Amino acid sequence: MIQDPLQHNALFKRILENANTAMLVFDHELHLTYLNPAGEMLFALSLHRIEGSDLHSLFAHSNKFIHNVEMAFNSNHPFTERELVFTLPGNRHITADCTITPIGKDSLNACLLVELAQVDRQLRIAREEHLLAQHSATRDVIRGMAHEIKNPLGGLRGAAQLLESELENEELKEYTGIIIQEADRLQNLMNRMLGPNTLPQKKNTNIHELLERVRQLVKTEIPDEVAIARDYDPSLPDIYADPDQLIQAVLNLTRNAAQSLKAEGKITLRTRVLRQITLGHKRHKLAACIEVIDNGPGIAPEMLDKIFYPMVTGRAEGTGLGLPIAQALINQHGGLIECSSQPGETIFKILLPLEKS
Repeated sequence: MIQDPLQHNALFKRILENANTAMLVFDHELHLTYLNPAGEMLFALSLHRIEGSDLHSLFAHSNKFIHNVEMAFNSNHPFTERELVFTLPGNRHITADCTITPIGKDSLNACLLVELAQVDRQLRIAREEHLLAQHSATRDVIRGMAHEIKNPLGGLRGAAQLLESELENEELKEYTGIIIQEADRLQNLMNRMLGPNTLPQKKNTNIHELLERVRQLVKTEIPDEVAIARDYDPSLPDIYADPDQLIQAVLNLTRNAAQSLKAEGKITLRTRVLRQITLGHKRHKLAACIEVIDNGPGIAPEMLDKIFYPMVTGRAEGTGLGLPIAQALINQHGGLIECSSQPGETIFKILLPLEKS
């Protein structure tokens, strides 16, 4: 049994230094006195740089967290909260589970132990699994619905054609022509809702050449006041994919961004290489990240979880098929599309594994 207070302190410090979660110790005036190595990695700052910093300056934009710390300190009761969003120095945003533990009752010697366990990666994996499950369930429903609609639709069109061949009055034939045209339109709509029905024709593809083609196509369709900027990572290798399908997916996202900007604004096409990333249930050493970013008004929070459903759109003139089709095309390549949005910045992120499947 350890009785020496110095040995106690050394053991306590050694435990904190070997913890995998960020550990912060604040004194009775809520100034930082200790930060373990995991905390230094989280803040991207050394203890030497921020020792003595005030709680309010370290977490200047995390009012809810500051309130919880002060409440735990004043009541001398531990406090735990899940999935708190923090804004760290450098304007970095993280999500973490937070545990606040008051230590000591003497007001001069009391301190607070704050544990932050970052959960961004777990949340992202759960969100990706939800996206994939959502897309699979939607496809199953649409396939069943398409089967039920196509059969009577084919019969309706066939009957209209037979009727047209029996009619001699040209004015009456105009009505059968309308029936045939509308039946064809519904058929095309069902085919578009089902998404791609051919397997990808994969080959080594240069992502930046593909993005330049999309940029040129969209540039001809938008006002001069809308700028399309490029932020490419030259180290991004070729990807084994179907270039036509990728062009269609990126084109759908870029057109969507342009339509949200209306008369003026900026779209940015950005590429990056990501390492050790999980897509769905599979871990990949390398992945390509293609982002379509616009500075428009953003997507309403209540729409964010629904935008990849067919026929869901925030525009009166929209069909609600562009995003589901893009998601289906990327899913065929073992990837997925994520979306985050706030006023002034909407990001559609395409994630594609770089290794050949």
